[in-house]
Amino acid sequence: MAVFVTADSPSQLVAEVKKAIDEKKVETWEYDSDGDFTHIPEQWRECAWMRPHVEASRVVFGIIDRSDRNLSVVEYAVYHGRFVEMLLEHFDKVCKDINVSPMGTSYDVIKDK
Repeated sequence: MAVFVTADSPSQLVAEVKKAIDEKKVETWEYDSDGDFTHIPEQWRECAWMRPHVEASRVVFGIIDRSDRNLSVVEYAVYHGRFVEMLLEHFDKVCKDINVSPMGTSYDVIKDK
């Protein structure tokens, strides 16, 4: 499952998300030194990470699960749903189109179940 976001400037969208986090306009996400985003409410903290893959006309946010356990279906759904929610709330004028795949993609780093 990945989040596919079409935008005029995909790299700028990623930079704007990071800036909004830095400025505390987005309070429920953070990013690490690799540029991956994780949901920070205690229940969901570091259950997974959303990694941006910048392409010519879109950015694809693939999910990365933890190395010490499998990602649950609920965690998978929450991360994708809350990430899309954040994009729609704060970046609706920057995103031209948002799609979510229902199954794993080549952009994801998840263990086989």
